[in-house]
Amino acid sequence: MPSFNQSIFHPTVFFLTGTPGFETYHAWIFIPFCCLYVIAISGNGMILFIIITESSLHEPMYYFLSMLSFTDLGLCLSTLVTMVGIFWFNAREISFDACISQMFFIHGFTFMESSVLLAMAFDRYIAICNPLRYATILTNSRIIKVGFAIVIRGTTALIPLLLLLKHLSFCGSHVLHHSYCFHPDVMKLSCTDTKINSAFGLAIVISTAALDSVLILLSYVLIIHSVLGIASSEEQKKAFGTCVSHISAVAIFYIPMISLSLVHRFGKHAPPLVHTLIANIYLLIPPVMNPIIYSVKTKKIHKAIVKMVLSKKI
Repeated sequence: MPSFNQSIFHPTVFFLTGTPGFETYHAWIFIPFCCLYVIAISGNGMILFIIITESSLHEPMYYFLSMLSFTDLGLCLSTLVTMVGIFWFNAREISFDACISQMFFIHGFTFMESSVLLAMAFDRYIAICNPLRYATILTNSRIIKVGFAIVIRGTTALIPLLLLLKHLSFCGSHVLHHSYCFHPDVMKLSCTDTKINSAFGLAIVISTAALDSVLILLSYVLIIHSVLGIASSEEQKKAFGTCVSHISAVAIFYIPMISLSLVHRFGKHAPPLVHTLIANIYLLIPPVMNPIIYSVKTKKIHKAIVKMVLSKKI
């Protein structure tokens, strides 16, 4: 039995946490989690497949939706191995380097998803406020450039942040509060000064997710202003209807993220189970809900799915 409070400065392993107090039932608890993973992976995989194979969906809006599905798949796969290991095999150990790698993918895909949601908001703004120039502004070459910019933005800022983490000393407990490696969680275990790490991490969050949320809000202020200027109430309803899916995706992404941040900052005395539940909701709910929302609310996606299902039956 390994000691969780061993005092070493450069830990070889951390210990992940499943569901505190319910370790005996981990195999059963993971069944609903397993269902969520299956829904998320199959749902986002199906959205990607449909957009790639259906020529009628080769439009800017659906290209951005494919990017959203890709980042959701990345988030799911980043935590799947450790979740299966903890809940089914009681494999709680994760090496320090593996932990750093997992943080890179989790935070990288999170920042990428935030950028994709911003790009989708810009897409809706152009489609509603400047529809005549939509095709000339959002050309295929520009969408490819936006895709590369999203990847570069989501990954480059993380490299110095994780390098700073490698220089910290860990001389107390090595038990993490989640079933995956999360930067604030790992940083709290350090026994050295983490002010630079905290400041740099805060700067990254402000310049990515926080800035994106403000720009998304601004885009919808402009969209609402433009839509209210439309004379016909039917046209207003149609314009707002095209934004429902995106607004839902924004809500289910940012609300769990803000909740997890608040719990880490102000919930020091909250039960460990609260930390675990919010952490899992933060990473699982958006990938599960996004394909459901877009397949139900977006007519072209819905029709393509029905067409694919019917053709397989025939």
